[in-house]
Amino acid sequence: MDEHEKQGEHAHIRCRTIIEVLGKPKEHVENAIKEYIEHIKEDAELVILNEDYSEIREQGKLWSKFVELDLVIKGTKKLISFCFEYMPSSLEVLKPENLTLTNAELANFLNDLQARLHNVDMAVKQLKAENDFIKLNMNAVLHNSILICLKISKLSLEQLSQITGVDRKELEMFVEKLLKENKIKKEGELYTLA
Repeated sequence: MDEHEKQGEHAHIRCRTIIEVLGKPKEHVENAIKEYIEHIKEDAELVILNEDYSEIREQGKLWSKFVELDLVIKGTKKLISFCFEYMPSSLEVLKPENLTLTNAELANFLNDLQARLHNVDMAVKQLKAENDFIKLNMNAVLHNSILICLKISKLSLEQLSQITGVDRKELEMFVEKLLKENKIKKEGELYTLA
């Protein structure tokens, strides 16, 4: 192994990184980020030199807090592993100025990256399939709920909205579809079975 190969594998790499936690409730985010950093501190190949926490802030319905870490990581392999394991928002290598990766390190990195991308792709496809299945079934449930309600009584769109618990504007799309399919009809402001 020549000197360049040893440098990448065994070099102490100083970097600055930002790790963020997003979630709710506020207290959970506060505790979660501290626990996350404590977990990082347990890793013998990582040394945190400094940690600077942001104030927690509200982002829509969620809470966000980040910490900027100044740390030393033992070797390029661990640097790559750190990125995969802790998913920092950003990472800046401060020292050394140049790093050398062996062919094997680069190949391992690329293979790990590809495996993770494939896993993410598979998870997204599975979630999409589940989401499509849920939408299809929720549409069928809502469709049947409207028909059952109208079998019992003539109802306005507002009344159907109250009974089904679906917002009036969203429910209107389902009602329009049922009208076009001639499954229901409209008499003034009231709907009934066709």
